Amino acid sequence: CYKLRNTIERAFSHLKDWRRVATRYDKLARNFQAGIAIAAIIPWWA
Repeated sequence: CYKLRNTIERAFSHLKDWRRVATRYDKLARNFQAGIAIAAIIPWWA
């Protein structure tokens, strides 16, 4: 259980490294979700 929780918390930590996601610049929810998707894909793509 702790191993899974640690993985999830680290994932959120990496997402918050993106300024756009951490401060929520986007007004529209769809743009915000797209930013989260991009921020989540890039570490595994590179």
